[in-house]
Amino acid sequence: MNDRVTVEIEGGVADVRLVRSDKMNALDNAMFEALVAAGERLKSEPGLRAVVLSGEGRAFCAGLDMGNFQQMASGERGGGDRTVGELTRGRTAAGANRAQQVCYVWREIPVPVIAAVHGVALGGGFQLALGADLRFVAPDARMAVLEIKWGLVPDMAGMVLMRGLVRDDVARELTWTGRIFSGEEALAIGLASRVCADPRAEALAFAREIAGKNPQAIRAGKRLLNLAQSDAPVAQIFLEETREQVTLIGSKNQVEAVTANLQKREPAFAD
Repeated sequence: MNDRVTVEIEGGVADVRLVRSDKMNALDNAMFEALVAAGERLKSEPGLRAVVLSGEGRAFCAGLDMGNFQQMASGERGGGDRTVGELTRGRTAAGANRAQQVCYVWREIPVPVIAAVHGVALGGGFQLALGADLRFVAPDARMAVLEIKWGLVPDMAGMVLMRGLVRDDVARELTWTGRIFSGEEALAIGLASRVCADPRAEALAFAREIAGKNPQAIRAGKRLLNLAQSDAPVAQIFLEETREQVTLIGSKNQVEAVTANLQKREPAFAD
């Protein structure tokens, strides 16, 4: 994993970096495996409170490695008439194949994930950023749902991840044109959470702020927000909201939050 992705954890904040900088962090098979492995590890990391996902060098992620497209052009990689069994084999409990899990695993991590985007986030790289809960983006970053350029559709969970962020017609326009847009436009249309001169520095500062909150409440909030973005009926969301709140009220960390606020001091939460 270390030749593609590094993970450093300090104070409950995981600093996850794509480190294939000579290729603008493009997605080859090794990068796919490293990203899934990092995400799966963080799902059960003790004491984890927030994650920052960023790319080393000139870019966040330039998308699929050019070698894959060259194989497609030569006919080495073909879809063919695959059976339902072949298409469903090896999928996760959520239904994701390996490429989709590269991006979707970050939604499954139980704490907030912030993507810090600079340079380019194209195609699969853009979908990777969508997998984060928040996107802190440089104003001059260049992003695109680029798959149509190669005669393809976004297939790394992009359709699922875009639907809760932008209007339907915006998602369609970006998917059908493949046009490149800036960080500023991403903020305007709902694909960026914040525009920053230094996305990684601001993402790490934000993550440290989150790490100072009640970790049980933060995790409960992510579970509820993920559920609210699904097709779950309103009654189920209401019920889960109540269950989470009942569990939190009177718990050690919730009492500490109230006490610290009343005493006007910083809380000391247990993991």
